[in-house]
Amino acid sequence: MSTPNPSTPDRVDPAVWRMAIALIVGALAVVFDTTIVSVALDDLTKGLDAPLSTVQWVGTGYLLAVFVTVPLAGWAQARLGGRRLWIAALGVFLLGSVLSALAWDAAGLIAFRVLQGAAAGIMMPLMATLLIQAARGRNIGKVMAVISVPTALGPILGPVLGGLILHLADWRWLFLVNIPFCAVGALLALRHLPDDRPAPDRPGAPLDLLGLLLLSPGCAALVYGLSRVEGSAGFADAEVLAPLIGGFALVAGFVARALARPEGALVQVRLFRHRAVASSATLLFLGGIALYGSMMLLPLYFQQVRGEDALGAGLLLVPQGAGALLARGLAGRYTDRVGPRGVAVAAFALVAVTTVPFAFVTADSSAVLLMAALFVRGIALGAAMIAPMGAAYVGLAHREIPDASMITRVAQQLGGSVGIALLSVVLQHGTRAARTPDALAEGFGTAFWWALALTAVAVPLCLLLPGRPEPVADQPAAPEPASTGGAVRAASSAEV
Repeated sequence: MSTPNPSTPDRVDPAVWRMAIALIVGALAVVFDTTIVSVALDDLTKGLDAPLSTVQWVGTGYLLAVFVTVPLAGWAQARLGGRRLWIAALGVFLLGSVLSALAWDAAGLIAFRVLQGAAAGIMMPLMATLLIQAARGRNIGKVMAVISVPTALGPILGPVLGGLILHLADWRWLFLVNIPFCAVGALLALRHLPDDRPAPDRPGAPLDLLGLLLLSPGCAALVYGLSRVEGSAGFADAEVLAPLIGGFALVAGFVARALARPEGALVQVRLFRHRAVASSATLLFLGGIALYGSMMLLPLYFQQVRGEDALGAGLLLVPQGAGALLARGLAGRYTDRVGPRGVAVAAFALVAVTTVPFAFVTADSSAVLLMAALFVRGIALGAAMIAPMGAAYVGLAHREIPDASMITRVAQQLGGSVGIALLSVVLQHGTRAARTPDALAEGFGTAFWWALALTAVAVPLCLLLPGRPEPVADQPAAPEPASTGGAVRAASSAEV
């Protein structure tokens, strides 16, 4: 693969763009599939003749499988090479999609969704790792803008696509729609991803089996406990509290063990000593709350208070998706120019401001005003994700990038799970006695106030991110470049 020309530091290597397109096509199947099923629960209960308590495992089982395999991405890349691992994971995801479309009952569909989730857990951190490594420390803001396109589009356009499919066809097409993304993505990967398989005589990286047995079930238990909040009496319920306590204990055990092992841990949690990694992970956690928590509230408001169907609610969210797309190039460009700190402060503050109209929402609130707020909010959310995602790699060596990718991915997804669980409890308490649309709207307003407060907490934390970047010389093509930050040599100052 060619290296960037030092005379044109603001231009991204064309080979990196080709890699990005190949990875995005495959990743779109994953991110759409993660959210597309959220609008299909009613259709699945009818089509599979199963209760909602069973069908909800179609989504929960998928998420649990994702968290089980995310920690394996770095080890598997070292053993197989990035291109072979990506194509293999994409093939497993394709197989899971076809089997899901052919599922004969709820249990079969849940099992095949778990297969999909296992592949998705490998693919999403691997995508970021491959592109950041290929960029070799240049134009990280622009690269992260590309990486975050699927992540931003999934929660926003997934429900729209799902509603449209259910309006026109059977629920099985929710999974068959993945086939072209997977097939084309695999062909592009074969053509544009470098053959980075390890040398045959190179000893394979040993698997930290004990670490895997601590971290993967720990993360899965946390997500499971949080997923049970909505259907239980709250966080104090034993069905929620038991897996949360068990999950925290397992994760804490993994952290203690990893800190005691300078080398060989499944995930190097010592990276949290870098201020950039620690602050980025914290902000992505809070950003996950703002993104996924609000994405749970918004469709419910449009459906329960305003009487929209699944497709109508999804279409009303299109302005937020359009804003997020518009933010990609702008946020990436300004992150490279002024640094992630300034972009993140402005973005999180704007997310909070544009949540205010929803905190005062009523059954008769102007749809035009809400859609305008959603458009601006989409721009802010897009920037709020790009800045900390890029900052996480500042000052890291080439070999540390896979660990940073896993840390940031887990932080964002855990934030989403916490946001959905917490705001679900707030919404339940706020709407329990509601008998009119205005009373329901008041309960939603309370939940949006919580979302606003959690977003506002992130604003001062943005000041911990790296500031204005300093120009550096071209990075060598060696496998161990000195820095992978967005052209930031001063990344060593980001360590604490």
